[in-house]
Amino acid sequence: MTDKVRIDSLGANSLNGNNETYLARQAEFESNVRSYPRKLPLAIAKAHGVWITDVENNQYLDCLAGAGTLALGHNHPDVLQSIQNVITSGLPLHTLDLTTPLKDQFSEYLLSVLPQQGKEYCLQFTGPSGADAVEAAMKLAKKVTGRTGIISFSGGYHGMTHATLAVTGNLSPKEAVNGMMPEVQFMPYPHQYRCPLGIGGDAGVKALTYYFENLINDVESGVRKPAAVILEAVQGEGGVNPAPAEWLQRIRKVTQEHGILLILDEVQAGFCRTGKQFAFEHAGIEPDIIVMSKAVGGGLPLAVLGIKKQFDAWAPGHHTGTFRGNQLAMATGLTTLKILKEEKIAEKVAAQGEWLKRKLAEMQKRYPVIGHVRGLGLMIGIEIVKPSEAQDHMGCYPADGELSALLQKKCFEAGLILERGGRNGCVLRLLPSLLITNDELGIFLDKFEQALLAAGVKPV
Repeated sequence: MTDKVRIDSLGANSLNGNNETYLARQAEFESNVRSYPRKLPLAIAKAHGVWITDVENNQYLDCLAGAGTLALGHNHPDVLQSIQNVITSGLPLHTLDLTTPLKDQFSEYLLSVLPQQGKEYCLQFTGPSGADAVEAAMKLAKKVTGRTGIISFSGGYHGMTHATLAVTGNLSPKEAVNGMMPEVQFMPYPHQYRCPLGIGGDAGVKALTYYFENLINDVESGVRKPAAVILEAVQGEGGVNPAPAEWLQRIRKVTQEHGILLILDEVQAGFCRTGKQFAFEHAGIEPDIIVMSKAVGGGLPLAVLGIKKQFDAWAPGHHTGTFRGNQLAMATGLTTLKILKEEKIAEKVAAQGEWLKRKLAEMQKRYPVIGHVRGLGLMIGIEIVKPSEAQDHMGCYPADGELSALLQKKCFEAGLILERGGRNGCVLRLLPSLLITNDELGIFLDKFEQALLAAGVKPV
């Protein structure tokens, strides 16, 4: 007899089975494309805050939080109440892009957290994924400028749809996918630890800044003036690489001078994740288009563009999406945005991020396999290296993707959920709930050290 899940009238799960059983059934039901169950082999029974409990009653500290989607953690009571309020209100759950009082409230509040309280921006609700919002942003830039090219950056991640994959740096998912969106020009993105020009430090940042500016100005560059530049102010999947402020400021200046739209992908880094409302605020710039998803929906699917009004060149219906009117997501998103702002979560996150980086830097002295610690706020990357091998000319050890994978596994066994990213998966990434406490961050540090020892890493 097969195991069954019963959902009782209170919505609680009554489960009969174990992780292995459910994972085997998932493998039978789902495509090979599934990813996370291969790295995190559990079946989740319940979750609250930063804690997940599986069907075998094992507990895990969740430092993935839906890849940054769950800004307030799992099942925050105010978020749950906002869902119940919608369900009992009589509002339709599906509205296309028709308006409701709830959508009106959400729109007004979201605009209020954009630069200058959103006075120069309007909103576009797209399909519910960040990738659809990126698609819309690039289409709009082409429509506004009449040009077709897009400049993106190595290490960037903007989605897995056909066009967004074309501007994503990771080569693996592009294998055997022909007919990518044409006229995408990749440029090197600054890296705090591994300068792509082999220079490093301030000199490397200045060289990269000059390289970008020269490409745009050079009439013999071979690259036609693009419609847009798209980037993340902190690359997430690319290994948690924050853009230097001066580099980002110069990109903003050059794009303005040449009439090129600047698209900032804030899908993962937005909404207080980096200690500011948006990651680009660390550089004091204003994008032409802001791409928002993940946390903006408070845990439910929603994606929105913030567009400078002067570039709102759409004709009615020229970019649509059936599920762009998700009322439940607007309710949970509104609740989340209010809590983040009213409880000054950005300030808390900024302080916790600096404290955590200091603690990890202290751990790095004992465990040299930690090659570099970087990030902003509660978006932290830990690059794993081979300290027994020779350093390169910049003093960097070779990356160790195999040990990083083993450490992710040992973290899981210790009750800690982390993601990996960066080149060859050598970076362990933290994206916990923004409400995580200092005590819970201490538990993270303890569990992470347990995983290092379990992986056979000896302290010095």
